[in-house]
Amino acid sequence: MFCTPQLAARIDRAEGRMCAAMCKAMLADALALPIAGGIAVYGGDDSPTNKLIGAAFDDEAVETECLANIEEQFAARGARLQAEVSTLASPELHALLASRGYRPSGFENVLGHPLTTDFEPVAGVEVTPMLPTESSLFADVLVEAFANPDTGGVGGDEIPPSEVIRRWVLLTSSMPGFYGMIARVNGQVAGAAALRFDDHIAQFNGAGTLPRFRRRGVQTALLRARLAEAKRNGCEIGVVVTQPASKSQQNVQREGFSLLYARQLLVKEAPAG
Repeated sequence: MFCTPQLAARIDRAEGRMCAAMCKAMLADALALPIAGGIAVYGGDDSPTNKLIGAAFDDEAVETECLANIEEQFAARGARLQAEVSTLASPELHALLASRGYRPSGFENVLGHPLTTDFEPVAGVEVTPMLPTESSLFADVLVEAFANPDTGGVGGDEIPPSEVIRRWVLLTSSMPGFYGMIARVNGQVAGAAALRFDDHIAQFNGAGTLPRFRRRGVQTALLRARLAEAKRNGCEIGVVVTQPASKSQQNVQREGFSLLYARQLLVKEAPAG
């Protein structure tokens, strides 16, 4: 699947809107600051959605004054600013951030799947929509799965503490436009995954398999169930973000996802003191 800068902009900006919605639901004075078509979001000291994303596509130059204002607002809160910059964005953005003291901290891969075929369920794994009464169960599964990650991969974000993951999973699962799914093997809960729709893009927002059920097709079942749900809802593409060379990337590529582009993570640390 070939990705244009226009498609990359849609994907990154959809993620920016998702982060802004989550932050506003969590924090009364959350930041959502526009910048060159993208957005910079702050939702609290420990928010995994704090980032600058979606900027400098479509020949939209980043104004230094605008960036400086965003940096000042993050610094006033004692927060570092992480820019997630697509390889399909303007090269001038990378240069500008480097000149302002941002340091490289890792990479993410963005992969996509065109929703043009049918998706068969995996034998032995039942995937059902999360019921309103299952939000706590959903969070339990993802917290345990994320606390025990499959090893491998290069770079990427650090895994937040379990209590932070739980808080944000519960918040996410309660927001409009999100779909939670739970996988079971022989009636036992084995994994969970989230899905969100935005601008005909299906965002695959985290998935995890409990350690004792790994290598049994649970992740494949959750992928196919979400792809099928996205197609039913009229989406054009399913999108997942992974750590480079990770088990997650291997899993999604095995199911027909292809690499669209990468993002470099560039961080400006909070001022000391």
